[in-house]
Amino acid sequence: MPKLLVIIGGPTASGKSEFAIQLAQHYNTVVVSADSRQFFKELTIGTAKPSETDLKRVPHYFINSHTLSETVNAASYGAAVRDLLSNLFAEKDVVIMAGGSGLYIDAVLNTIDELPEVQPEIRAELNAILEKQGLTALYQLLQEKDPASAAKIDRHNPRRIIRALEVSISTGVPYSSLLGKSKLELPFDCLFAGIDWPREELYKRIDERTQQMMEAGLLNEVKGVSEYRNCQALQTVGYRELFQFLDGEITQEQAVTLIAQHTRNYAKRQLTWFRKYPDFIWLQPGEEKSLFQTIDSKMKQTN
Repeated sequence: MPKLLVIIGGPTASGKSEFAIQLAQHYNTVVVSADSRQFFKELTIGTAKPSETDLKRVPHYFINSHTLSETVNAASYGAAVRDLLSNLFAEKDVVIMAGGSGLYIDAVLNTIDELPEVQPEIRAELNAILEKQGLTALYQLLQEKDPASAAKIDRHNPRRIIRALEVSISTGVPYSSLLGKSKLELPFDCLFAGIDWPREELYKRIDERTQQMMEAGLLNEVKGVSEYRNCQALQTVGYRELFQFLDGEITQEQAVTLIAQHTRNYAKRQLTWFRKYPDFIWLQPGEEKSLFQTIDSKMKQTN
């Protein structure tokens, strides 16, 4: 019997989690998360993690699987998921993967070099530069140490910039030179799909979700993880802006505005990433169930 990994990707706030659950229920299978922040038990509101009720609807993997004191990277995630899929496909014909972290999805389908552990002192020093001198200073430092990475990395993403810098400094060689990727021969087929919201409607959903997160207690969640604020997962949208507020750099209203703005920017980058897949199936809102027929047809074709 053919095996199929259905990957639900696309931008944040597009409804990936709910769509994945519906698919998993239909095919009596499970959901594997490819959201690099939902791994962490301490991060719930700011990561739009599925609710406890939703998590009980179908089994989920790689949600609440780690703590912020643990290190997770794309290479280790990819290897762990391939091992998991080997076991899941022994019982299931279809497995659902959902998430907007394109790098982590790629890490499952391709081999990515395992990068060295970074000394905490280096990361702390880079975060100090970010706090005292700003993101521009960090980006200029990356341009000096690794121009190739600087040309590819979003200059407004401190987490990616710090990651490239800390590896470059730790190893003494450019981060870009350590990244290797090769296509794997996988024992299953893949199907990519997502919901293609009109841009303005997607932005409206992002704005509404930002307000819902604040009302649900995002600020208290941020306060509760302040001891881990140098962790990469907390150098991301929703957390870094509220740390700026807590540090007295901006008002709470400004922080909320920036969260929505930065989330919209992130959604644009996600769309760019997923549109590079030539066989990605973009579904119009309300047409999600048409994917069931596509999946059934693909299973018959490979039978």
